[in-house]
Amino acid sequence: SAWWNFGSLLGLCLIIQTLTGLFLAMHYTADINLAFSSLAHFHRDVQHGWLIRNLHANGASMFFICIYFHIGRGLYYGSYLFSETWNI
Repeated sequence: SAWWNFGSLLGLCLIIQTLTGLFLAMHYTADINLAFSSLAHFHRDVQHGWLIRNLHANGASMFFICIYFHIGRGLYYGSYLFSETWNI
């Protein structure tokens, strides 16, 4: 069933968020006078910067969609009833 893929998709979303976030952080300036111009520089001058920023912005929404489906699947199938799952 395709419902069991959301755990892997969560991991993939987390990796994409981490990588794009690190790349964005390398080009961002937190100074109040330079913050907007650093974003404009990222969009205009960095190769595929617009794509990386949009991947990061939409990746956050995808992460939450995947986590809601993952939790919903666990509730639907009653995975919380298996006591072995909770033992670490």
